[in-house]
Amino acid sequence: MSAMELKTCLSIKEIPANTWDGLFDCENPFVKHAYLLALESTQCVSAKSGWQPRHLLMSENGEPVAAMPMYLKSHSYGEFVFDWAWAEAYQRYGLDYYPKLVSAIPYTPVTGPRIAIAKSTDAATVIPAFVNEIQRLAVIEGISSWHLLFADEHLQSQFVGSQKRHDILHRQAVQFHWFNHQYGHFEDFLTSLRSSRRKNLKRERRKIAEQGITLERRVGREISDAQWQAFYQCYQDTYIKRSGHGGYLNQDFFAQLREHMADQLMLVVALDQDSIVAAALFLFDKNTLYGRYWGALQDISYLHFEACFYQGIEFCIEQG
Repeated sequence: MSAMELKTCLSIKEIPANTWDGLFDCENPFVKHAYLLALESTQCVSAKSGWQPRHLLMSENGEPVAAMPMYLKSHSYGEFVFDWAWAEAYQRYGLDYYPKLVSAIPYTPVTGPRIAIAKSTDAATVIPAFVNEIQRLAVIEGISSWHLLFADEHLQSQFVGSQKRHDILHRQAVQFHWFNHQYGHFEDFLTSLRSSRRKNLKRERRKIAEQGITLERRVGREISDAQWQAFYQCYQDTYIKRSGHGGYLNQDFFAQLREHMADQLMLVVALDQDSIVAAALFLFDKNTLYGRYWGALQDISYLHFEACFYQGIEFCIEQG
């Protein structure tokens, strides 16, 4: 008889990094212990920010066999899933929609693994146990619902196949992803486009040069202190203009990414002569480039497309 134990952790610090990363066993940067720890240790994730960790860890005979990131939420910001209508409906009926539980990566609408299960453990055992624990927490914390966001297809299929048993609703949304169809060069990608789109894309890139803007890409330790500082200035300035606040993520968070995950960072900087006027920060693994953070100090035509899309596409092609 095996002894199963399920623990709710109030911080990722309660779980050793090698345990968490060993269970997830993947290159996806956003589920890595270092990324989640950076969010918590810099207070980007905290009670004050409305994201309180409630990570689940399952052990069998004292050996960790499954884990899931989870947060107690007091709002719906930073999820990139717009469920305000649900909150309003609850309010109309005199009910509380918040707090709710969310299994997601804070501020990150990137599909990826959400439950890590050891190869020796059956998912059919883990998932019902996690659902039971969530239902128990619902009573203790007074939550309205639990949300599993941007889960990979394998996990989605496991939940959808048993949604009636677990009283789970399934919702779908659309994202646009670019795929590298074994292009040797950026020009090969352009050739795959219809003529009008190809001409338009070339025109957009030409307009960047005509405005005197040049772009540089730097990976990991190649990113200088000055470039790193300029990126954060661009990021914060753009958030202030768009949303009236300096962004969900603070300077300390990005500093920790640079310190602990440099080998998965790629930065594009746009220069007007010698001054950085815009920057885009990407994370990547051996298969995928994730475009995540962008900012600009000047309004320059087509620069967002160049820095956030075309430079990323070129990088993917170069890296294979």
